[in-house]
Amino acid sequence: MKMGNSLISLLSIFHLLVFWGSSVNAYWPPSPGYWPSSKVSSLNFYKGFRNLWGPQHQRMDQNALTIWLDRTSVYLGFIIIGSGFKSVKPFRSGYFGANIKLQPGYTAGVITSLYLSNNEAHPGFHDEVDIEFLGTTFGKPYTLQTNVYIRGSGDGKIIGREMKFHLWFDPTKEFHHYAILWSPREIIFFVDDIPIRRYPKKSAYTFPLRPMWLYGSIWDASTWATENGKYKADYKYQPFTAKYTNFKAIGCTAYSSSRCRPVSASPYRSGGLSRQQYQAMRWVQTHSMVYNYCKDYKRDHSLTPECRR
Repeated sequence: MKMGNSLISLLSIFHLLVFWGSSVNAYWPPSPGYWPSSKVSSLNFYKGFRNLWGPQHQRMDQNALTIWLDRTSVYLGFIIIGSGFKSVKPFRSGYFGANIKLQPGYTAGVITSLYLSNNEAHPGFHDEVDIEFLGTTFGKPYTLQTNVYIRGSGDGKIIGREMKFHLWFDPTKEFHHYAILWSPREIIFFVDDIPIRRYPKKSAYTFPLRPMWLYGSIWDASTWATENGKYKADYKYQPFTAKYTNFKAIGCTAYSSSRCRPVSASPYRSGGLSRQQYQAMRWVQTHSMVYNYCKDYKRDHSLTPECRR
């Protein structure tokens, strides 16, 4: 009888462990098998970047940069900018990333970003590749938005190419690594080295080809950031902060020779994702993606021809 009870107990524990393990696997991406961030050395912030806006809203402490937005932040045009930074060099391809930790609680209307752009070199007709964290309200997850603008599609009449995700972890608890790999043939977005989106070059008209700089910023986008502007920034919760560390920016600069080889996203020198990386990306897009512009049938897809199969 005792032996029978022991056996039942062991079987119960086994089934519990199996259930627990399957539950964890169900809500966590499979291993990509390759970690491109480990191939890129960290960059000293002061050697690779400079302040762009709000120096009084920016602080470096133990190799971590904190930027923030509050009531004293200034207007830049029609936008309230907390602080921002910019790479010293422009690039025509490369790997660009940072470890970022977000603020918990009420952050509606506030955007924390890491992005590539040539807006200052081509105002009104610029290219841009975005990782943006859209602020949220109590009890709701952050939305990570990826976006690509080409030749002014982010100016005037906006033509966005948004894919949005709810992450499989809480980005306010600790630092996580977010990155963009931009090569002449594709753009790949990574979270902790897991590819979450691939944007291939299908034509010169739908792909950024001109040199861009790497930026980071925090700003007030109350008109659209949180549930299409339903919830605004509430400055009784100020300051709104974001922390960055482990900066990475390597690749072919605008001044590199034509022999400069683009950074690879995978073990292959050709740069394409491996089968294991594709499997991890499919998991993320199945379980964590909450919006895909190509699947939005309210959009005019004659303006986004890359959506056509």
